[in-house]
Amino acid sequence: MVLEIPENIEKALGTTPEESKRRALECLVLDAYRNHKISRHQLRKTLGLSWFDTEDLLARNGITHDYTAEDLEKDLQTNRRLFPTK
Repeated sequence: MVLEIPENIEKALGTTPEESKRRALECLVLDAYRNHKISRHQLRKTLGLSWFDTEDLLARNGITHDYTAEDLEKDLQTNRRLFPTK
C-alpha cells in the first residue's frame, strides 16, 4: 500500500521522513485497534513493540482496556482452576 500524505501533514507528524512514516503507521494501527479491527497482539507485532511499550503507547493515546466485570469473572474462574487453594 502506498499512502500519499500532503507535505504539511507529513511535517506535522514528525521532524524527519522516517519519524513521519512511523507516526502515520501508529495512527492507522491505533485507529484499527480502537475500532476493534485488530487485536492488541496484532498492534504490538505490527509496530514491533514490547508488551510494556504497547501499554505505554495505548495510555499516551488515551486508549483504555475494554475490561468488563464479565472479563474479570472469567479471569477469576481461570485463576481458581489453575491455582486451586487448599
